[in-house]
Amino acid sequence: MSVFEPLLGRTIVKIEGAEKDSEEIRFTLENGDIFRMYHEQDCCEDVRVEDVGGNINSLIGNPLLLAEEVTNEGEVEYGDTCTWTWYHFATIKGYVTIRWYGESNGY
Repeated sequence: MSVFEPLLGRTIVKIEGAEKDSEEIRFTLENGDIFRMYHEQDCCEDVRVEDVGGNINSLIGNPLLLAEEVTNEGEVEYGDTCTWTWYHFATIKGYVTIRWYGESNGY
């Protein structure tokens, strides 16, 4: 089961932190539950929101029809690694992709 499966069919009423360089995004649901997107930072790594594609407000007020995660990894210079994670969300009003980016030197 995907971590997002419980969100399908739920309605978001408030979104906070969905902007470049954010370390946490908070989605408040219709019943007051809060869903947090974040990464617990380990030593020598940095994970942040890189980009929000689409109108984030299109996710507010209508049930979520899509909530999925796609990940890709790579290398940057000097043996450091990087990971991109795209989170795709959709309601009847629109489609949004939130891209997180993380770098680590492996320590």
